[in-house]
Amino acid sequence: MRLLVTGGAGFIGSAVVRAARTAGWEVRVLDSLRADVHGDPAPPADVDFVQGDVRDPHALERALADVDAVSHQAAKVGLGVDFADAPDYVASNDLGTAVLLAAMTRREIGRLVLASSMVVYGEGAYRGGDGRPSRPAPRRIDDLAAGRFDPVDADGTPLQPAMIHEDDALDPRNVYAASKLAQENLASAWARATGGSAVALRYHNVYGPGMPQNTPYAGVASLFRSAIERGERPRVFEDGAQRRDFVHVADVASANAAALGHTASMESGVFRAYNVGSGEVHTIGELAASLSRHAGGDAPVVTGEYRLGDVRHITASSERIRRELGWRPSVSFDEGVGEFASAPLRAAVR
Repeated sequence: MRLLVTGGAGFIGSAVVRAARTAGWEVRVLDSLRADVHGDPAPPADVDFVQGDVRDPHALERALADVDAVSHQAAKVGLGVDFADAPDYVASNDLGTAVLLAAMTRREIGRLVLASSMVVYGEGAYRGGDGRPSRPAPRRIDDLAAGRFDPVDADGTPLQPAMIHEDDALDPRNVYAASKLAQENLASAWARATGGSAVALRYHNVYGPGMPQNTPYAGVASLFRSAIERGERPRVFEDGAQRRDFVHVADVASANAAALGHTASMESGVFRAYNVGSGEVHTIGELAASLSRHAGGDAPVVTGEYRLGDVRHITASSERIRRELGWRPSVSFDEGVGEFASAPLRAAVR
């Protein structure tokens, strides 16, 4: 069986390549090696490699030759710097996915695993004082500026965070999130139109060796780790109590391997989404403190700063992927953060 991994030279994509090869797949990688994604672009070693943009039909024709399934990891990630980034997000993520799916259709390739994200939910799940589910409106600038970070119900009582499930309402609240949901919708439409099988994996906060160094587009784990390496204290936004699910990149890769196997037995024309998380709830402040402790650095500083595109709490229920695909995470928070505290990072992007 031959697998194409788009974005296979990236942080998560390269881990997917390793997991797929361990599972016995022949692997080909398509990657543009964009400097603003990779920092120090270099083709992956010991793998069939095609350099090209996923939006380029000619590159796709070469990359998809004799392929049985596609793991689509190529994307522009992160919140970006400002709304001026919107055209690049939409072109890279949504147009790129559309061009890929059209090329797969021409090649009659019917199995797809898509890298999606928790950001499609917007704010996480909450319960009100009466115990009923509640999904709050976007937080207001006045509240954030005053240090009132937690969403509240109609009478001003803070809502209680809960685990989010795949069937909960989707509410993307920034350009990146909107582009990831559009990718899911395209994959679902493709499956129905062609009889293909598509799985979207909604990654929660992925971290681990090989993350890119300090960049506006990097995850919070990379930003903290980069600060510690520079001898600085990690800067924690808001009050540090934001709840997240930090999942190790090796577990994300194994989830991709499980999903690829699952596409072979799915009914035709089906799209299915799965949360991919560790199942452990930790705060952003805990992550910063744990990284500092393991690295022997100074304690984090809590700044009270905020970004409008950020959500307060979002943690995953991964029960569906455990039940249907038999997947389980294997790297605990303490083990993974301890490793990450001294692991090599990729060069900073340019």
